[in-house]
Amino acid sequence: MGVFKRMKEDVKVVFDRDPAAGSYLEVIFTYSGVHAIWSHRFAHFFYRHKFYFIARLISQIARFFTGIEIHPGARIGDRFFIDHGMGVVIGETTEIGDDVTIFQEVTLGGTGKEKGKRHPTIKNFALIAAGAKVLGSITIGEYSKVGAGSVVLEDVPDHSTAVGIPSRVVVQNGKRVTQNLDHNKLPDPVDDYICELQEEIAAIKLELEAIKGEKKSDA
Repeated sequence: MGVFKRMKEDVKVVFDRDPAAGSYLEVIFTYSGVHAIWSHRFAHFFYRHKFYFIARLISQIARFFTGIEIHPGARIGDRFFIDHGMGVVIGETTEIGDDVTIFQEVTLGGTGKEKGKRHPTIKNFALIAAGAKVLGSITIGEYSKVGAGSVVLEDVPDHSTAVGIPSRVVVQNGKRVTQNLDHNKLPDPVDDYICELQEEIAAIKLELEAIKGEKKSDA
């Protein structure tokens, strides 16, 4: 597909998915998501040809003007739509299929310093709502949705809806998934860590008391 034809398609997608879009001029000159995608294609070209510094420079300039950070190594399909866009971060090994939609403050990131594929794969027609964090080398299936503010750490099957922190699949193939979603019973890693520290401190106290007892008996 030619460059200008693809750019025209990017603009058309905005009218298909954003009811607030008023005119072609408005979309072309004021939509930061469109600008970020166009800049990324330019940066990705240099990245594929191993001009890494130029690629990163373009992506950083685009980030400054749009508030959207897309690593030049990310692979993005056709008709990708970023609504609003501010705060979006897309990592280096992210793969995004066709007709995907994401909203502001979405992060498609990694979970550590591991090498290789460390960012998500987002399949065709997926939708990721505002503020969602999709982390690690996981897959969001075709036609699947991630709820606003969710933190996704595991694969989401095709035709599913995932919500919560950490996320859980609540709808799959149009049917509600029965499971316990009481927010007061969700795991709390900070509380778990504090409990572990308390257990370790109690064990150390017992050891110290045992050592003191041995010293007294020797005396």
